[in-house]
Amino acid sequence: MDESDTGVEHSAPVWAVFGDLMSSLLGAFVLILVGVVAVQMELTSHLQDEVKKRQIEEQRRMSLEKALAIPLATGRITLNNGRIGISGQVLFALNSDQLQPEGRQLLNSLVIPLRAYLTARDELLMVSGFTDDKPIRGGPFADNWELSAQRALTVTRTLIEEGMPSSMVFAAAFGAEQPVKPNTDDGARAQNRRVEMAPVPKTANAQAPSHD
Repeated sequence: MDESDTGVEHSAPVWAVFGDLMSSLLGAFVLILVGVVAVQMELTSHLQDEVKKRQIEEQRRMSLEKALAIPLATGRITLNNGRIGISGQVLFALNSDQLQPEGRQLLNSLVIPLRAYLTARDELLMVSGFTDDKPIRGGPFADNWELSAQRALTVTRTLIEEGMPSSMVFAAAFGAEQPVKPNTDDGARAQNRRVEMAPVPKTANAQAPSHD
């Protein structure tokens, strides 16, 4: 065998190994590229979902503002992140669950626009009662939880009396939890004594049971 044949025999395995290496690198590159494309598609889908969600929330906020334009303009209610706030002193005397005349008039003015809004969106209205952190001493209520519950029930029943379908509204109690401001002075405590109303989506548990 001459020297040229020997060179061919030695070079052939080298090129074979090099070819295998390039094939492996190409396969790895393709896998990385596929992974990057998949991540980009997932991120794009996530961003699109976020944009759509924000658009829906913005449309919801604008619809609610439009429905409640008159009471909002008078300053008798507030609207924050879809929650309709009413100062406790407008509705009730201190440590009382008896609705004041001004409070009933306000609730009466909210029934028609809220009923139309809820019907159009097929949603429910959650009425939530809140108190400050001062313990209740004496009187008919055992604690702030009970007071907030009774106030929420009073508002709920009044809305129904004024024309809100009972199937569209329910009550919840939060007591001194979730204050809007720290209970450091009388002004802050007055803001924490409040009732909020918030449209919420219907759930399977919230819908009335069917009867055969």
